[in-house]
Amino acid sequence: LASIYGDILKIDTTGASEVTAKQVKLTVKGKNNDLARMEKYKNMITKVGRAKQMDPAVIAAIISRDSRAGAVLKNGRDPTGNGFGLMQVDKSQNHTPVGAWDSERHVTQATEILIGLIKEIKVKFPKWTQEQCFKGGIAAYNNGVSRVSAYENIDAKTTGQDYSNDVVARAQWFKSKG
Repeated sequence: LASIYGDILKIDTTGASEVTAKQVKLTVKGKNNDLARMEKYKNMITKVGRAKQMDPAVIAAIISRDSRAGAVLKNGRDPTGNGFGLMQVDKSQNHTPVGAWDSERHVTQATEILIGLIKEIKVKFPKWTQEQCFKGGIAAYNNGVSRVSAYENIDAKTTGQDYSNDVVARAQWFKSKG
């Protein structure tokens, strides 16, 4: 299932930084050990992806990066208490989370937030290609549209300075797993 926002396989990526890779025990670029935990969400991710015309691999990649498929959450929240759910809807970004932390409602809301950010990036950077806007939206999902300033250093102000590159690599890996 593809996305109307771009082809994840056509997006360039450096993958996770060495720091992120060590934190989450990644072994090769984009490969991760969340696959078993992700399996229980596969049908929901596919359903939301179809409904929102978003590549399910991208949804899975954000879930993997943001919550390790729920493994790092306590009562659905990240350790700081700011992010909520599998896709870490962030109340500091003026979002009010909906649904249970691992629900279809939550994943739908988070996917809609991502789509809105991709559209905002398209407006901010009208000369960017569709895939650049897709990656820019992923970077903005982590830290806001205002913090995306140039494609060349798209992750300069994201968590670990590698958020969109890591998510793209994870999405490419998930896509290869079917």
